[in-house]
Amino acid sequence: MDKKEFQIAIGKRIKQLREDKKISQVELAALCNFEKSNMSRLEAGNTNPTAYTLYIIAQKLEVEVFEIMNFNNSKLT
Repeated sequence: MDKKEFQIAIGKRIKQLREDKKISQVELAALCNFEKSNMSRLEAGNTNPTAYTLYIIAQKLEVEVFEIMNFNNSKLT
């Protein structure tokens, strides 16, 4: 998996976790104190999030950070 594929996988996983919690992208962005456009870029895999960004997202989704990178059991295709 190269860098771009990894970013896309993280974005898809964030989207999946967000949708599982029935939270809109706008709501999650607001909870994280991010611009909606930043959340959109993250979910699309168009940006490389920092570890701290992933930590904030995980906190607001009420999951552990490692769950964002758990691609094995997720529907990413």
